Parts: sequence; C-alpha cells; structure tokens
Amino acid sequence: MASSVKNIQLTKFDDLFKSQEERQADQGEQVKILPADQVFPYQRQPYTIDRPTADLVRLMDSVEQFGIMEPMIVRPRKEGGYEIIAGHRRDYCARAVGLDTRPAIVRSYSDEEADILVVDFNINREDLLPSEKARAYKLKLDAMKRQGERSDLTSDQVGPKLEGQRANELLAQQVQESKTQVQRYIRLNKLIPALMDQVDNGTLKLVAAADFLSHLTEKEQSCLLLVMEQDEAIPSIAQARQMKELSQEGKLEQDQIERIMREEKPLEHKITLDGKWVQKRFPKHMTPRQIKERINKALDLLERMEHQKQGHQR
Repeated sequence: MASSVKNIQLTKFDDLFKSQEERQADQGEQVKILPADQVFPYQRQPYTIDRPTADLVRLMDSVEQFGIMEPMIVRPRKEGGYEIIAGHRRDYCARAVGLDTRPAIVRSYSDEEADILVVDFNINREDLLPSEKARAYKLKLDAMKRQGERSDLTSDQVGPKLEGQRANELLAQQVQESKTQVQRYIRLNKLIPALMDQVDNGTLKLVAAADFLSHLTEKEQSCLLLVMEQDEAIPSIAQARQMKELSQEGKLEQDQIERIMREEKPLEHKITLDGKWVQKRFPKHMTPRQIKERINKALDLLERMEHQKQGHQR
C-alpha cells in the first residue's frame, strides 16, 4: 500500500488552470486554425458525407450555431494544404454554412495508417449503408495487409502489425462481424453502381448480391439490371445462384437471364392472426403448431364439403 501511495503524482497547481490548448501543446500537439481552402477531403474516404440523415441535420444545426466544437484531425498533403483524417462531415457542414476556417490537429500518418484511421473514425455509425461498409472494409483490409508486409510501420496508434493472424480475421473481430459477413460486404464492390444502389435501398438482398451476382461480369450485370427494370422483378437466391453457375461456364447470355428471371417463384403468404380471435376459438393450452394443424384440418374439411355441394348441384 505504501509503495502505491508513493507512485501517486498530484496535479501541479499551475496545471489546474491550463486551457485545453495549453495541455495539447504540452503533449506536442496544438489546435491550429486552418483556412478552409487549405483543407481537403481524404481521397480514399469510403463514406457518403452528404447523405441527409438525422445525425447530419443535428450536426449542421450545431455547426451553424456554435461552429466546429471538436477539432478535426488532418495530415499534410504532398501537394500542399491538409487532408482530413477525421471530420469530413464537420467540414461539409462548415462549408454549407460558410465558415472560413477549420480548427484542426495536424498529425503525420503513412498511407496505411491514414486508411485505417479514416475507416475507424466512423465504422461504428448505426446508419451506414451496405455500400459504405463495402468500401470501408476493403480499404481497411488492404491497408492492414500492406501494413503487415512492411517492417517500418510501428505506430501503436493504429494497433500492432499482424502477427500470426490473418488480416480478414482481425478485421472481422474489430468490426464485430463474422468473417463471412465481412467477405460478403467486400464482394459488393464488384457490383455495378445501379445494383449497389438496389442493395442500399433494400430491394436487392445482401446474400444474393454478394454471394452470387457479384461474380457476374459487368456486361452480365447490366443485362440483368435491364431485365429487372423491364419486368419489375428481383432475383431470388436460387435464381442468382443459377446465373452465377452459368456465368462461370461462360453461358450466361441475355436470353438465359430473361428465362431465369421469368421462371415462376413459389408464392409466400404470411398471415397474422389477431390474438383475441385466437383466444376465442382455441384452447389456451394449444401451441402455435397445434393451432396451425387444426386450421389446416378445418380448411380441408371445408374444401371437401364444397366439392360435395358442387357435385350435388350437378
């Protein structure tokens, strides 16, 4: 206990009255006020900055009223000026409301470090689109692989170099997704933009798009899109699998796509029964499966009675 007390360091009296800027200066970092025309987006930035989400609207209101409260993080550009590592949406809002300067902390990062950090600063946002995850996961995975191959990258800020662990496994752990799901998102980058849009809006399902349609050539995907628009149809997983198999055999032409897409799909009807109606007509001890079986028997009986009635009428 005595030894632990000796190690306690009390805050110096002068330090109690230091500003945040002074504390950052003590740590070797200072918030600089940069001209807006010297701040540029990161070239490989994977996220959509101007998508009108509720979060962006709140940020816009805050920046308009109070300015940029949290400094951005930037790195020097070879061409001059600075590029954003963290703060793209703050910069977008500041441009929208006409602010001339940006508070920023300037740090030096390698390309690999910058790629990883640009992804990490926004990867946990709940409103990310599948296309954003696709670009972000690929950008970070590629950077992690390059980082693992180099011996001169020792920054602890972006984590240790890969040692005995595959980059895709480590990425899956970091983003809290299964390795299969991460691979699916990365496969989406093989889609043409129009099909990617359909994944983003939920029309085209992730598994069908990633596991099968992403393996089609750009020409085949364009032909598929044309059929989808003409027939107002969306490929099922079975249809997408069939097209992938034909594509791998080099046999997927537009007429084959049309044939596959125009095959009849089994109809699926989901009916929700009102709870009070169920309680009135079925004993409380019956399970949902038993209720379903009884309804099926009743419908079968009704159908037989109708057939008998039609026979008598003849």
